Amino acid sequence: MISRIGLKFAMAAVAAVIASTGSVTNGFVVNSQPAKGRYDTSCNSIVVPGMWPIGLNFGKGEFKFYRSFDSFMNVFTDEDREAFPEVFNIPTGVFEVSMTKPLGIVFEEIEVGKGVYVKELVEGGMAERMGKIQPDDILVGVTAIKVVGAKYERRLIPARNFDFDTAVGAITSNDPKWQCDDVVLMFERPSEADRAATDKFMEFFEPPFESPWKQPQ
Repeated sequence: MISRIGLKFAMAAVAAVIASTGSVTNGFVVNSQPAKGRYDTSCNSIVVPGMWPIGLNFGKGEFKFYRSFDSFMNVFTDEDREAFPEVFNIPTGVFEVSMTKPLGIVFEEIEVGKGVYVKELVEGGMAERMGKIQPDDILVGVTAIKVVGAKYERRLIPARNFDFDTAVGAITSNDPKWQCDDVVLMFERPSEADRAATDKFMEFFEPPFESPWKQPQ
């Protein structure tokens, strides 16, 4: 079951300003479709051993804490970049932002239980001051914390199919107790993006079925 993290929101309106408060649990689980193959995490094309460690290796390695797309992909070779350019370039109409909370964003579900978009920006809030996010932008990725025992990871995970509570849970899990001084969000601007290209790109960040990210703790 997905953990309910943070504040209680008025789901009758299915919209709220994301605040900086909220508690963190150990049970954040990604309930989207599993990726194909054991470590096939890049559009079913580039194999990345160790990207999703399991067992005693969870919380270890170069991929354990997502800071930005550029830094996350920095471990790959030039040969990888040449062979799989679609993996190393954020698609047109998709952009990443690093923000501190409160975000100053009012999210609303696109349809009941599936997908969230930016309904509006809070006047004078973080998002408005940044000047990059616009109403109608769709949340397609967000960093979240997963804790297993005494270990934890922060990953960027696909969010297109998240419901409102799950999106809020992911955002609020980026807490200073887990060494987080920001939350990273990836948005799609429908007027500029190719949805199919976005979804194919985001497959790279989909946890495989056996990953702790797919399992309740």
